Amino acid sequence: MEIQVWQQVVTVIIVIAVFVVLVREWISPDLAAMGAFLSLVLIGVLSPGEALGVFGSSAPITVAAMFIMSAVLERTGLIELLASRFETLAGSNPLRVMLVLLILVASLSAFVNNTPVVVVFLPIVLAHCRKFDLTASRFLIPLSYAAIVGGTCTIIGTSTNLIASGIAADAGMEPFSMFEVSKLGILFVVAVIVYILFGGWKLIPDRVTLSTLFDGEASQEFLTQVYVNADSPLIGKAFPETPLAKQRNLRVIEVNREGRPLPVPLNELVLEAKDQLILKTRASGVVELNETTGVDLMPDGELGLDHVRTESAVLMEGIVGPTSRLVGYSLKELNFRQRFGVVILAVHRRGVNLRNRFEDVKLAFGDTLLVEGPVDRMTELFNEKDFVNLSKPKERPIRRAKAPIAIGALLLFMIGGAILPAYIPIFALTAALITLITKCIDPDEAYQAVEWKVIFMIFGMLGLGIGLEQTGLARIMAEHAADWFRGYGPFAVLAALYLLSAILTELISNNAVAALLTPIAIGIANELGVDPRPFVVAVMFASSASFVTPIGYQTNTYVYGAGGYRFADFSRIGLPLAIALWITASYLIPVLWPFK
Repeated sequence: MEIQVWQQVVTVIIVIAVFVVLVREWISPDLAAMGAFLSLVLIGVLSPGEALGVFGSSAPITVAAMFIMSAVLERTGLIELLASRFETLAGSNPLRVMLVLLILVASLSAFVNNTPVVVVFLPIVLAHCRKFDLTASRFLIPLSYAAIVGGTCTIIGTSTNLIASGIAADAGMEPFSMFEVSKLGILFVVAVIVYILFGGWKLIPDRVTLSTLFDGEASQEFLTQVYVNADSPLIGKAFPETPLAKQRNLRVIEVNREGRPLPVPLNELVLEAKDQLILKTRASGVVELNETTGVDLMPDGELGLDHVRTESAVLMEGIVGPTSRLVGYSLKELNFRQRFGVVILAVHRRGVNLRNRFEDVKLAFGDTLLVEGPVDRMTELFNEKDFVNLSKPKERPIRRAKAPIAIGALLLFMIGGAILPAYIPIFALTAALITLITKCIDPDEAYQAVEWKVIFMIFGMLGLGIGLEQTGLARIMAEHAADWFRGYGPFAVLAALYLLSAILTELISNNAVAALLTPIAIGIANELGVDPRPFVVAVMFASSASFVTPIGYQTNTYVYGAGGYRFADFSRIGLPLAIALWITASYLIPVLWPFK
């Protein structure tokens, strides 16, 4: 099929549009990638057969299997077992805590998807810091960095490695073995540990997390209920205009009218006779309530004054997850208080802790919410995929008896992949199937564990990469890049390619960068007449090396909200590290993988 000039022009426009959409976050990455993919089919760049061939790629299948295996290790308690070892080994010395954390997280992330590792360790680190009076923000960015570099130690440690190695194999290169990248990945881990302990530690700021905005007296509060009496001067008044709204020692949890909770936000509520208000207040607030004209305390038999015990009302933190159904909606639009039966006390958003007028802020992935409510409603809330619990590990039955089977399946995958690299996707599917058949994890849980948005984003970006090859644009870019750097040799080209990949991964998805740049890297190497393997390795490592922004990598986004960080904190800490790793990789990759 002959490609026309207009098709090349339109393809360039589509590629530019995808980058703009991903950077501006107008729509989710999976929709942007699939939209671009289908556009290439509609303009004739890809035939239907070529388009369907994308769905036979081994990389997304292997990534999906690894999502399932990560969930299996979590479900059988293996990840939490290692996390509990952290509590035992870390102690109270800050540097010792940091060293143990970095080593454990990096080691685990080499074999498990790094996102669930961070999700499991977050509440454990926060609890450890509270126990020993340590500042949590000093440890959470290092937690994310350790997970990122740990994932570079094996082909299965991060989806970017699987994508790049899959594309390389499809291009006719010899498949990457399971531990081929370990020699450089381990050096990256050592470099990060040395940097954090001997320099980066001083750059990490002390930041206030949401829970520290509220002092310990919160646990010595009372639940009480008042009603608006028939002669109340408050009848017909908007709640913000009443004395109740101006009392600093109480918070309204719920308003009932005729026995049913009102869905109206407090700032829009107009009080009526017999309205019942459930309040949380300190002892001083009870005195103020007794002196407030127009409201009466309910009799003790109906609710009365009831001390809030730990088991009946709790204060917890949670992060809005990447697959949350709440993303894009405000608390007001969601009718959050009535829907979930809990109260939002504060929201952390992009370096700012909001305590007032956050009801109209549209929620986004990474927002951290301080939530208060009854234990049973909290359990329901955090059992959903909408929130990641930061206050304590998620409580669910652990299938510890199945742990040996999970370990065996993972070892089968790792050993088989090391011996027969071409069969890594087959071993991945086999390991996942074994754990399903033996009920290490339920089928429904397995399907829920797969980040389908990531899978379809990979499919879309792979299709876009094939489109660049079909139109000849990938070859044109490779030729120009080779011409620009030909006089400087392949070393300079590799350094430039790593730098480009590292910059792009701070702006858009790391998986998208790997899918787009791997075929271009292979083309550049072919134009230079050298082995493309070191160029593919450069894309692998650079696509995962997201240290400078909190939006380039999912684990950074998680700790961004939980640690109360500002955007610039990542740049100050991560930029020196990113530069050091760029120099290290540019020198060592040609040594470990010669150009020949």
